[in-house]
Amino acid sequence: MSKYPLVLFQNRQPNRIATLDEYRQSSGYQALEDFIGKRPPGEVTARIGEAGLRGRGGAGFPAAKKWLAVPADGAFPRYLAVNADEMEPGTFKDRMLIHADPHLIIEGMILAGYAFAASKAFIFVRPSYESSAVILETELEHARHAGYLGRNILGSEFSFDISVHRSGGRYICGEGTALLNALMGKRPNPTKPPPYPTLKGLWDRPTVVNNIETLANIPHILRNGAEWFKRLALSREGMGTKLYCVSGRVNNPGCFELPIGIRLSEIIDEFAGGLPAGSEFKACLPGGASTRYLTREHYDVEMDFDTLAAVGNRLGTAAIMVFDRKTCLVATTLNLLQFFARESCGWCTPCREGLPYIRDLLWRIEYGEGREEFIPMIREMCKFSWNSYCALAPGATSPVESLLTYFEDEVREHISQRKCPYNAH
Repeated sequence: MSKYPLVLFQNRQPNRIATLDEYRQSSGYQALEDFIGKRPPGEVTARIGEAGLRGRGGAGFPAAKKWLAVPADGAFPRYLAVNADEMEPGTFKDRMLIHADPHLIIEGMILAGYAFAASKAFIFVRPSYESSAVILETELEHARHAGYLGRNILGSEFSFDISVHRSGGRYICGEGTALLNALMGKRPNPTKPPPYPTLKGLWDRPTVVNNIETLANIPHILRNGAEWFKRLALSREGMGTKLYCVSGRVNNPGCFELPIGIRLSEIIDEFAGGLPAGSEFKACLPGGASTRYLTREHYDVEMDFDTLAAVGNRLGTAAIMVFDRKTCLVATTLNLLQFFARESCGWCTPCREGLPYIRDLLWRIEYGEGREEFIPMIREMCKFSWNSYCALAPGATSPVESLLTYFEDEVREHISQRKCPYNAH
């Protein structure tokens, strides 16, 4: 049992999902019955805004603010695109949520659609999450039979339905505008606003893109109120709980629902079981593969959007990847760059050309062919990544930049010894 209250995982069962009946027994669909057709859509948005709910997919953008960006006199039909693609290395929270309590996600989607008058939603799932797609399709059918989806929900004038879309399985599809292009059957290149998707998204109609963890908070906020949601957090500016994924050199890897603002050290030492005997913490990535390394200096940092920003980092997806003193961070960073270079859509030069260039220099350093001049070259190429069309390239170079910030001595040791001091290649 967790010493902190469980909200998103309150119905989590070992090795099975919570059924529709079990969800309803925990007050599931109560918010839907209280709001759909009985209270104005604007009240849903207002309550979510009061609670300060920020996006849980990585960017941390306020959910209510995104919904308000849909013009009141905007075109119809309107769409909700839900990102469950989850291609970020180290991140598996969305899969765990789907496999725990799918109706919580479904109810949150319906309420979000009601807030900005959407009539259709798509859940964007990657092919390797086939079991998640099957769960969602099965439970969506149960929700339809119960009257929660389809035409005139619960006898109201509001009609809304949800489809599961199996994506092409590329990391770039997680970028909001690339996701919309992929849904429409186009090449998943990002597009730069204006116009924003909330004005012209899917098929040139207003579209909101949210992460499933974001939406899963909505029923709880509407039932319990904004102040309750804020009190769940431990940090001063925090709101709610967060699903933290922990992997790497820990005894108990997993996905844990914990308060926003909990300290990194508590997550690793208590919930993830600490490092194996004989291991010593060296660094971690706090929010997935596109964040910067945190060192021992930041071991007690509060895991919240603003507190991590204060130390030059991001909460991202809150996927914590832990590395011990025996881990070569040059090899680790090279592995990440290989992933990001492969997943680039190839649209813009800083990403298409820059990431393979950095990857090649890191490969040479790792395998004994490095030279001193490679270090300033890598730094310069990382700066160029910020001129890219979307956030993929700056995210990809975040671990590289922090490798040179905190572990330049390790990089130079590779160069001076003309080999990796951790491994015999």
